[in-house]
Amino acid sequence: MPQVIEWVNAGADDVVWKYPSEDITWGAQLIVHEYEMAVFFRDGKAYDVFGAGRHTLTTLNLPLLTSLLTRLAGFGGNKPFKAAVIFISTKVFQGKWGTRAQTTELAPLQVFGQFWFKIENASLFVNEVVGGQNAYTTDDVNGYLRGFLNERIIDELSHYDLVTVFTRLDETSITTKNAVIDYFKRVGIELTDLRFEGIDTTPEYRERLFWLKTGRTAPDEVLRMETLKSAAQSLGQSGGGGAALGTGMVLIPQIMTPQGPAQAPAAALVICPKCGSRVPATSKFCPECGTTLTPPSAGAMTCPNCGKSIPAGSKFCPECGQKLS
Repeated sequence: MPQVIEWVNAGADDVVWKYPSEDITWGAQLIVHEYEMAVFFRDGKAYDVFGAGRHTLTTLNLPLLTSLLTRLAGFGGNKPFKAAVIFISTKVFQGKWGTRAQTTELAPLQVFGQFWFKIENASLFVNEVVGGQNAYTTDDVNGYLRGFLNERIIDELSHYDLVTVFTRLDETSITTKNAVIDYFKRVGIELTDLRFEGIDTTPEYRERLFWLKTGRTAPDEVLRMETLKSAAQSLGQSGGGGAALGTGMVLIPQIMTPQGPAQAPAAALVICPKCGSRVPATSKFCPECGTTLTPPSAGAMTCPNCGKSIPAGSKFCPECGQKLS
């Protein structure tokens, strides 16, 4: 009775299956079901590929493997030969992915979603993934694809800031999908779809995102507020209460005050003896009531030229420069 090589009881989610024996006899019956392909694999390389149907294995329908075997010593047309038979399902499969990432401002992200794929080139897939990654089971294949997707998504999200990731997620999803499509083609896989289904960040960055999205506070003001919060927490955890408060009273205004051009110090003020108004110390008369703010002191004299009151004994008037006798 001829040997029968067949993928029996294939599950709906099974992507790949390896026939348990590598001892193959000539004349064996290879049965490949619909939406399946069978690949002969030996010494790390894929050889002949079979589509759906019943195939009797001969040197005619195994030309690539036969060419290899003829170069080996002791090959005979009737002797069994060794090769792995890898069955591949060509249906569309659904997978899940999820990973941690970060944005340009190092905001931590937790993202997850789904992807859909199918095997487009069975020979290339067996060479690059099954044999190349030693992924001989469906779990191995799914694990490899998830790992690759996670790496690409981490890399893609690292080019965006926090607001862009949350407000332009569809665009990010399309960009990531296009980047992954090219790689999947190189390993014989067609990526039919990729979706982001959830994204989140820490409470601190959630609060920052709220203010940035509402437009009620400028980004630098948000950063200043976060710095203030961190400083306050550090002060509260260090030293005694009095020391912390004393440091905070100096530190907090520096953080809260936006940095800008240096300002001139405020002018000194004096109080009008008549109406009590605060007026610049350089004023000679009160702008509110007109009272003289520099009354003549005892022994003062009047300048004959300008009429200003000047200290007694002055040789020149300090107002107009008149020489005094």
